[in-house]
Amino acid sequence: MVKASRGFRHRTRKILRKNVREKGAIPPLSLLLHEYKEGDKVYIKPNPAIHDGMPHRRYIGKVGTVIGRRGRAYIIEVYLGNKRKELIVLPEHLRPAQT
Repeated sequence: MVKASRGFRHRTRKILRKNVREKGAIPPLSLLLHEYKEGDKVYIKPNPAIHDGMPHRRYIGKVGTVIGRRGRAYIIEVYLGNKRKELIVLPEHLRPAQT
């Protein structure tokens, strides 16, 4: 028997899926060009059509804090329980949090 692979997008068939009317659409440019400053709160909402800079599925729906930049990407601080994690995420997968 061949062992089943456990890739980065393992068990994401329903989570990383677009609605029928959203397929092929890119997010609005206002979201892509939004400049986040250090200390801003952001929602992590991956765009399944763009694979680069996508966070792991365990971070979907989490709220993080911007702590820096790395090229075009942002460094996001997220807490999983008591553990502090730093993610490097492209702006296509971020939304400004309502504060």
